[in-house]
Amino acid sequence: MSARTAIRTSYTLTNDNALRIDYIASTDKDTVINFTNHSYFNLAGNGSGSVADQMLLVNADRYTPAGPDQIPTGEIAQVEGTPLDFRQMMPIGARLNSAFQQMVYAHGYDHNFVLNQRGDDITFAARAYDPRIGRVIDCFTTEPGVQVYTSNGMNGSIVGSSGTTYRQTEAFTLETQHFPDSPNKPNFPTTELKPGHDFQSTTIFRFATDASLPPLPR
Repeated sequence: MSARTAIRTSYTLTNDNALRIDYIASTDKDTVINFTNHSYFNLAGNGSGSVADQMLLVNADRYTPAGPDQIPTGEIAQVEGTPLDFRQMMPIGARLNSAFQQMVYAHGYDHNFVLNQRGDDITFAARAYDPRIGRVIDCFTTEPGVQVYTSNGMNGSIVGSSGTTYRQTEAFTLETQHFPDSPNKPNFPTTELKPGHDFQSTTIFRFATDASLPPLPR
């Protein structure tokens, strides 16, 4: 008999211009779960073109390399010296066309970053900033990882509400999550939920402008 799993997701708009996403799950049998949110962001607005000049910082010293099938190998590697080093603000497109093997496999950025967490509390994950428009998004999460994706699969076949087609780099994602393929990688944080235990996870996207830009969280 399959597991009966109860899942609740709540979305809250707060008074400080943030979108909070809370996940709660319980089960009556051992169950593998891994939730995320795949919202696309372009801080210059819908139909405004590439996000290549928008700036990104990711609070991660490490990432999980993947093979040509985009499934993690199980290794946890340092970002230092690679195009995946976003520990300082960097234009998203600055190293997008790198010949680094991980970038070739993904056709851009589609990588899980291992966040620099301290305990199980909500951790600062990333900041994105458009210096031309002045919009900022800060991401916080209780999850151990965040997948940065530069919409590599968009090829102009989808027409947006702005009347323009969507192509690669016209949006990015910050997908907070446990690491991909965790059930097959015993060194990754577990994604197994057991009966009698509740899974709880929170992700917050906080929006601002450069006129009200808060200091980088620590």
